[in-house]
Amino acid sequence: MPLAALRLGVNIDHVATIRNARGGEHPDPVRAAKQAAESGADGITAHLREDRRHITDTDIDRLMAEIDLPLNLEMAATPEMLDIALRHKPHAVCIVPEKREERTTEGGLDVAAGHNHIAPYVRQLGEAGIRVSLFIEPDPVQIAVAEAMGAAVIELHTGAYCEAALRNDTAETARLFQKIEIGTAEGYARGLEVHAGHGLTYDTVKPVAAIAHIAELNIGHFLIGEAIFRGLREAVTTMRGLMVEARAQR
Repeated sequence: MPLAALRLGVNIDHVATIRNARGGEHPDPVRAAKQAAESGADGITAHLREDRRHITDTDIDRLMAEIDLPLNLEMAATPEMLDIALRHKPHAVCIVPEKREERTTEGGLDVAAGHNHIAPYVRQLGEAGIRVSLFIEPDPVQIAVAEAMGAAVIELHTGAYCEAALRNDTAETARLFQKIEIGTAEGYARGLEVHAGHGLTYDTVKPVAAIAHIAELNIGHFLIGEAIFRGLREAVTTMRGLMVEARAQR
């Protein structure tokens, strides 16, 4: 039986990275969000970092005002970011780990170790009517704690799987993929909506897209890179096509 349609969230952070490398207003991440919407994206993801290295507060203002698709605001669990989220009330907030020295998110949020710190953020965002997601590793302990915190959604970190596939490490790729499969089943059994993302490419997306009960993939860096060569509309359309094909072949 064919699986339910899989949503695609397009992360536009690295359009802003290119813009900020030189300053000014070009390229415009909001324009990229609009093109993604026209090309089949179901939502837009943007990570407002503490250091504002890519997405800025003005970008979030404009995304909320100009984009019809649901906005998934990625943020660290800090008082500043909580205030911003409560002011804007995006469709969803995904709480992610954040370190100043990292180039990009290096792994999932350790919600087990950080329970006492993170739980109040989950509660306050949920009370404001914002759908809360936690970006975690596909680990049963992390998934159980996410459920206990009251998160509606978990987003499973696919970065390690994608890196192993890039190295052509067949055994490690298979092992890490199995963890994603098991984590998805665990999250679904606990009543959580399961998303996945980080590092996904045309070569790695289909196995993940075919996993039963994954509801959404969030993909950014690869699509923005491909847009340099083929344009954002074609990059998004191609990714959407691979996801649809994977679900149809399940």
